[in-house]
Amino acid sequence: MQIARAQQPIAAAAVTLILWILSVAAFLPPLFKYTSQSVLLIIAAGMAIFICLVLHLIFIGMAAKSLGRSPALWVGVSLIFMPLASIIGLILFEWFSEQAKQATT
Repeated sequence: MQIARAQQPIAAAAVTLILWILSVAAFLPPLFKYTSQSVLLIIAAGMAIFICLVLHLIFIGMAAKSLGRSPALWVGVSLIFMPLASIIGLILFEWFSEQAKQATT
């Protein structure tokens, strides 16, 4: 039961992480020349970065709480070492939830 409740926040955290990466990519050299030509694009990308980051951290905390882990620890590590820790954390969440599913069957 605990694992099933964690699947939805894990999936949502993965989606928000992908959207965050795409928003940050708008400020990287290949795309920056297009982004910098429009103030609206700069504002939209900046807002998207902030919103995706906040939602991602919320979903990481929800997933950690559902799996019986410390939400503050997972959110803190995810924020400090963003995006690598988030990617590794999501992989670990999935890994442990798959192991727990196999142990119950």
